[in-house]
Amino acid sequence: MFVAASVGSTKLLFSEAPGTNMTADSAQLAVMTMASDDLNLVHASKNGDVAAFEQLVKRYDRKLFRIAHHVTHNREDAEDVVQEAFLKAFQHLGEFRESAAFSTWLIRITLNQSLMKLRQQRRTIKEVSLEDGSQPGEDMLPIEVADWAPDPEQLYRTSELRDILIRELGELRPILRAVFVLRDIEGLSIAETAKALNLSYSAVKARLWRARLQLRERLNKYFRKETEWARMALCPEGNTAEEPERREALLHAQ
Repeated sequence: MFVAASVGSTKLLFSEAPGTNMTADSAQLAVMTMASDDLNLVHASKNGDVAAFEQLVKRYDRKLFRIAHHVTHNREDAEDVVQEAFLKAFQHLGEFRESAAFSTWLIRITLNQSLMKLRQQRRTIKEVSLEDGSQPGEDMLPIEVADWAPDPEQLYRTSELRDILIRELGELRPILRAVFVLRDIEGLSIAETAKALNLSYSAVKARLWRARLQLRERLNKYFRKETEWARMALCPEGNTAEEPERREALLHAQ
């Protein structure tokens, strides 16, 4: 089931290098230790220690770039976003109240800068807002998504699916894309994602459900198309007079 397997599988799909296995307790301890160290560096930075802030930049540069790249779908734009996000964070360190993790605050700034970059390109604020025009009651959606066809655990082993998923991810509305990236690619919890996006817990779950459902539907269409191509390639002698029209329709659907 995609909901159950999505976080681990999607993180594996987008990971740049294999990691080590960690228990839930050890992972939580590592997160708490890093958060505490982040605060020490933040305090030093507030006191004028530029080297301390440089350590924070090195720690989160790659993570923020991944997030920005998935949202903007442009490498140069993502690089600009990360630079702007760190600059804005440094300039507004005094506004960080430590009510959330420093990494969550950085992610929030990065997402805002990413969406601003999209606004500049599309000239339509509504199209790239963190608010997606949901109606009252829409947050009350089922959180389970039916099984994929074919099994995503098998498909994740191929680099082709990664390219397809990246392409289809870019077709989602920015808010759905952001929720999916933070939760299923970066592995943030629902609560952390909610803080980063300034949304309620239930709103994040609802948007995550829609993002997963839309991606599943898009991928299913792709694989149905591939299955039809394979059938025609394997059984050319069985093609009827209407097959050329079907092939032409498939070509236009590419």
